[in-house]
Amino acid sequence: MEASLFYFVGFFVFLYFLTGKLLGYKQLPPSPALSLPIIGHLHLIRKPLHRTLAKLSKQHGPILFFQFGSRPVLVVSSPLAAEECFTKKDVVFANRPRLLAGKHLGYDYTTLPWAPYGDHLRNLRRVATVELLSSNRVQKYLGIQMDEVRSLILRLCRRSKGGVEFRVVEMKSMLFELTLNVMMRMIAGKRYFGEGVEEVEEKRKFKEIVTETFELSGATNIGDFVPLLTWIGLNKIEKKLEKLRWKRDEFMQNLIDERRKLTSDSYSEQSGKTMVDDLLSLQETDPEYYTDDIIRGMMQVLLSAGTDTSAGTLEWALSLLLNNPQTLSKAREEIDEEIGQNMLMEESDIGKLPYLHGIIKETFRICPVAPLLAPHESSEECTVGGFCIPRGTMLLVNTWAIQNDPGCWEQPNEFKPERFLGPETVRNGFTLLPFGTGRRRCPGESLAMGLIPLTLGSLIQCFEWERIGEEMVDMSEGNGLSVTFIPF
Repeated sequence: MEASLFYFVGFFVFLYFLTGKLLGYKQLPPSPALSLPIIGHLHLIRKPLHRTLAKLSKQHGPILFFQFGSRPVLVVSSPLAAEECFTKKDVVFANRPRLLAGKHLGYDYTTLPWAPYGDHLRNLRRVATVELLSSNRVQKYLGIQMDEVRSLILRLCRRSKGGVEFRVVEMKSMLFELTLNVMMRMIAGKRYFGEGVEEVEEKRKFKEIVTETFELSGATNIGDFVPLLTWIGLNKIEKKLEKLRWKRDEFMQNLIDERRKLTSDSYSEQSGKTMVDDLLSLQETDPEYYTDDIIRGMMQVLLSAGTDTSAGTLEWALSLLLNNPQTLSKAREEIDEEIGQNMLMEESDIGKLPYLHGIIKETFRICPVAPLLAPHESSEECTVGGFCIPRGTMLLVNTWAIQNDPGCWEQPNEFKPERFLGPETVRNGFTLLPFGTGRRRCPGESLAMGLIPLTLGSLIQCFEWERIGEEMVDMSEGNGLSVTFIPF
């Protein structure tokens, strides 16, 4: 009995020292203390996540290793580490973690945001960047952007003709409806918001789907990190995701069938070619690959990623300008000087307005709508910053921490568009990442960088903007898709 106990203890002593040598040889990045059983470091997390992670990075270093339940997580909060991940290790980190949202809303991890790195993902990105969102294609939809911005200006003008109470406007919903109209007209030739739009059942369903999508996409799904909760039936979010997928599929399929019918009719050319029409053309050439599932998935990705991000950036920009009236005055002076007051701003005027671009870049920097880049996952063991990173580790890049780091930016808490003017503004691209980087960089950058300055410039040109009172506009973050991650 004593001999058995001796060998038992000896075995565990040997195992302890062997494990220590292995960990010493393959040194993991530093971690916060007290990783608890089952939940790991999740007990340390508070909302908003990016601020909590930034605080922990200040305490322990810019490369941190966490255990979020069953998932190992690498958190990067420095431009040098981010550069290493997306240049030298770009292929290694080109995968996505398999989260429940990707299973149910990403068609079992086959859509552009969720597909693993490989031929299928490369083809989806080719379709997005060449067939749907290339510079030439975006130019084709320029009239839609102009039309919707003009519609927004008209709505605001009509309100400003009333009493004082009508001059106080709530811009959040208006900006969101603007971007939804732009994307849906480009995708399927439909317009759901604004004057002249009837309150029909289709519009009600669309609003319901959009609301649920952003609520569930922004929700923290604890089942992704503690699978036990899903196994014992306590994960209610998964059931909601399944129901939402069914709703979205039915709605998008009706739009596809409608465009398919128009394409076969003699008057289809009069309706204007949409992104769905482009995808249906690809389906004709290769029906086995470009199934309706692929088309629906692409439609949903474009709608989700192309609305909340642009609307959020415009909302942050207006809020920052209201809190910095001198900057707003400079922007108006530039527009008056370059365009004048006798004609409305056009897309061709955007290149004449460097200060406006500085405002937008500074908004991206100080208030990124995606403060954490979409999660990546390592496909094999690698090193980052000299530390060993195991295969299957989720990578989170804290762009908010990088873009508000005093080591990277002078006076980072100050709203200074001037920092992006002049020849001295050439910087390491990894200190500012509004559209991500690497193999999964957002393909919709050219679309966003057309709509955002056109909308913001038009609002500045056409109206005098002031805060309701002396109190500053509240700049605290809320919950939603874009304050977690926008995947591509």
